[in-house]
Amino acid sequence: MNDFPRIIYKRHTFLSSLAMGLSAIIIAFIVSCTVVIVYGMNFAGEKSEEIVALVEKAVSGLPELQESLPPALADMLNDHRQPDYAAQLDITAKTTLLPNDQGTVKTTVEIVNNGKEVVSLLSMRVVVMTSQGDIFTESNEWGATPIAADHDWRGPLMPGSRRYFVASHRRLPVFSTDELKTEVEITDIRIWNSEKGSTWFEGRKSSEAKPPDSNAAAPAENP
Repeated sequence: MNDFPRIIYKRHTFLSSLAMGLSAIIIAFIVSCTVVIVYGMNFAGEKSEEIVALVEKAVSGLPELQESLPPALADMLNDHRQPDYAAQLDITAKTTLLPNDQGTVKTTVEIVNNGKEVVSLLSMRVVVMTSQGDIFTESNEWGATPIAADHDWRGPLMPGSRRYFVASHRRLPVFSTDELKTEVEITDIRIWNSEKGSTWFEGRKSSEAKPPDSNAAAPAENP
């Protein structure tokens, strides 16, 4: 009687082989994705640290950079954001229908600086809508910029000054401006930094009223 164990070989069917192959592919895909994600997280962490360090160096070097710039360029950066100064500005906008050009409208903006500071930057959102609140058009306009140049760079807004400009000039499906209303929203406002914490107007008055120095040496007379 033969007591040796009998070895039985089972052949894999097509479906079982296909299932094993798909399982191997899925496992390899999961492992590859895990390796890529881990590598990406490490790479992003290293790059983010480099970016943060670069930003810190740039911020720490801003004072030295501003001092090294020419006076005209340094003055452009010598300002600060002051949203509450918007109360000193009167801004009105009006949309009119151009004659002999049916449907073409023009939006005019007027700004009055009633305060005592120089507005170095004034950004506004001008919206033209119907009386029911349906928006026809909107645009971002610069009411004041650090310097005056072409392409809507209108320059700083001085204390007590009044400024007019055309915000938009386009064709709309309207026949009367009574159907329209224009809204203006201030999106950013920056004020020029005056010396010694005083306003620009006060600093100018004090400099004009400053008496001459009596201790200054008198000019030598020619014999």
